[in-house]
Amino acid sequence: MLMLLNGAHAAPFSKTTERSKQKAAAEAERASLQQKLSALKKDIGKTESAKDDAADTLAESEQAISDANRSLRDLAQEQGDTNTKLQQLAVEHDKLAATVAQQKQQLAKLLREQYVAGNEDRIKLLLSGDNPNRINRDLQMMSYVSQAQARLLDSLRANLKAVEVNQAAAQNAKDELQEIAAEEMEQKAKLEQEKGRRAALLASLSKKLVAQRKEAGNVERDEQRLTGLVDKLGKLIQEQAIAAAAEKKRQELAAARARAEAEARAEAKAKADAEARALAKAKAAEAERQRLAKANAAKSGTIKPPPSKPDAIDADEPKVAQQPARPPEPVKPPPREEEPARPAAKAADIALAPAVPSGAPFASLKGQLRAPVSGKVAAKFGTKRGDGPSWKGMFIRTGEGAEIRSIAGGKIIFADWLRGFGNMIIVDHGGQYWSIYGNCESLLKRVGDVVKAGDSIASAGNSGGNEESGLYFELRHQGTAFDPAGWVKF
Repeated sequence: MLMLLNGAHAAPFSKTTERSKQKAAAEAERASLQQKLSALKKDIGKTESAKDDAADTLAESEQAISDANRSLRDLAQEQGDTNTKLQQLAVEHDKLAATVAQQKQQLAKLLREQYVAGNEDRIKLLLSGDNPNRINRDLQMMSYVSQAQARLLDSLRANLKAVEVNQAAAQNAKDELQEIAAEEMEQKAKLEQEKGRRAALLASLSKKLVAQRKEAGNVERDEQRLTGLVDKLGKLIQEQAIAAAAEKKRQELAAARARAEAEARAEAKAKADAEARALAKAKAAEAERQRLAKANAAKSGTIKPPPSKPDAIDADEPKVAQQPARPPEPVKPPPREEEPARPAAKAADIALAPAVPSGAPFASLKGQLRAPVSGKVAAKFGTKRGDGPSWKGMFIRTGEGAEIRSIAGGKIIFADWLRGFGNMIIVDHGGQYWSIYGNCESLLKRVGDVVKAGDSIASAGNSGGNEESGLYFELRHQGTAFDPAGWVKF
């Protein structure tokens, strides 16, 4: 027992924890979905006339910075949750240890009292010749003591097992904390490295970036690229929504079919049981009738007594082999037409299917939405962008790393780097209303994540070659951009 409570050693770091398994499974599913979105981005790039952009050189580094920041945030959350779990396990361990100690004392007391009493067994008591009433009372008391000992021993074994399970869970939590600490160190080193790499790239590309930003054609192509992405995402979401509805219907039909088959089997069994009972009752009644008839006939002397041998058969009667009675066959449910088997939809195939946001529909929130980030509106919807086209959204100037929050509940349908907009995240709010957040330093949510109003989804920056730090923000309905001013309180 002392070994269970105090003698545990730290497990080797190479041990695979539950966290590792769950993380690997989640990453495999995300990779499948990311492959679809990467193919979608690649398809958009095929139609572009301009293939070379200075900001593209920054893409890999800016994505790496975003990934590292998101990982550090997730790891901090995991670390907090695991520490809380470890504290709860420690409290539970102390309670179990106290219970085990108390039960050991109780058991020792019982054994000591039994020893002092002389440990008389039942046989000696029965042969003692004492008063039978006293013997009976003592035997009953000995039975109660034995039962109490047995219950105490069972409870002690169960609590010792619980201590062992608690110890294993606590060790697993410690192993997870070691994993998290190692991953944090790795991500911090990666973040510093990528920030240095991006700074060097910006210094070498500064002149080219400034020149390209002044080209009106580049701005138009950026807008066309975003519109193309929105259109293709809309089609993909519609396809996945249809797939999700089909999968739901398939599951409902399968469940209904299983229920119908179970009911048919139960009905057939009940019918067969009823028929078997009726047949047994009829046979019993017929046997009783024949017995009474033979008894009455024997009294009146009208029939011969039965032959002494059970297998004797009258020679004048035709020999007919009697078949043993068989219970009726169960009624089978009517055969159903087999449908062609369809593979079940994978989670990654329906990850973008719109989730119904909790609360009021997005359209009813007009004028009540809070600004996605604290800052100054530097460019408004519809104003001219120098010699280029008008702004399709708003640019809010704010410090690098400022927290960006979702303006309403919804589902993340895009979280990736896009030329002209850098690290960008799109939230589907239902009713074909989308909000778009571009030029972010880091994207803190992944595709498929469900968010609530006010949830942190990104941090502000100047990714994508933007000249100043801030947030590019758009609202779209059915793929068309509209002015956020009448909807959001800036």
